[in-house]
Parts: sequence; structure tokens; C-alpha cells
Amino acid sequence: MRFELKPHPTTVPGPAFTLWASAERSAAFGDTATLNLWYGISAPIARFLVPDPTPEPQRRDNLWRSTCFEIFLKEQEQVAYQEWNFAPSGDWAAYDFEAEREGMSLAEIAAPPYIRVEDNLTWWGLGATLSIPADARFTIALSAVVEEKDGRRSFWALHHPRPEPDFHHPDCFVARLA
Repeated sequence: MRFELKPHPTTVPGPAFTLWASAERSAAFGDTATLNLWYGISAPIARFLVPDPTPEPQRRDNLWRSTCFEIFLKEQEQVAYQEWNFAPSGDWAAYDFEAEREGMSLAEIAAPPYIRVEDNLTWWGLGATLSIPADARFTIALSAVVEEKDGRRSFWALHHPRPEPDFHHPDCFVARLA
């Protein structure tokens, strides 16, 4: 499924570009399925602050302070959710929340995500692949923080329910992962 993300009205980039994402669940293998994500930006990568790939990507906090792509997963009919962050460097983060911004802890994961960046000269993208429970049905929120070389940051999501950027708001979970 492909989704168009929108910049928060208070952080519109200039000149304008588009940002899209796709999310696909693979067939299950035992208790696990694979979630394949792709985020694309319709502007040259040279315009953005994008860290070089790290030789050994690691779990790191505060990735959202610069260019970072995110997915929030909530099992249907639940208030608890999981947040994943993916940096172009290959670094990543995963957190569990008991409710909106409450009870945050490091998510226990089976394996780190596989992250890659593709530069197509006029557009660029980040892909991330991670393991998810095979039998879970999720509502999702897709988002991104994009930092340009001039220091401008824009906050992108499927839906912006508040006057300030807030990717954790329950109304951000507007898509279903089939």
C-alpha cells in the first residue's frame, strides 16, 4: 500500500517536495512475518542533511532530531503501541508505549531492522525491513522528520491532528496494515 505523507502546516518545506511511503507485510514464516517499508522524497538527496552510513548500525535514541523515518504500530483495539525510527545512517530505535506517550520502554526485538538508502539523483528513498508477529493486525501511523542543509526541519505524517507536530496522537493511526 502506498501513502502520501503531508508536512505539518507549521513546517512546510520550501521549495516544495513530496514524501510518500509504502508498507507491505510478507507471508508468515512460523510466528513471524516481515514488514517492508519504503519512504521516498521527490528532491535530490544533496538538499538534505543525511548522515553517511555507519559501518555497524546501532540502536540509538533521539534519531528524530535530524532526518529520520518512522512507523508506529498499534494492534487493533489496543492503546499500547510500538514506535520504530530509521535513520539514513542505518541506525535505528524501537520503543514500546503503554498508551499515548506513557510507559515508554525499549522494545524487545528478535533482530535489528535492515535499512538501506537509494539515491536516484532527482529523488531518494529509505527502505526498512523488520520482523513483526505473523498473527497481529495493526493500525499504523507513518511519519518522517526531514532536515534540509539550510537547517529547516519539516514534520511529515499521514494525518496531523494537533496545532503542533505530534506523531504519537491516537488520531495519527489512520492506516491498516493488511
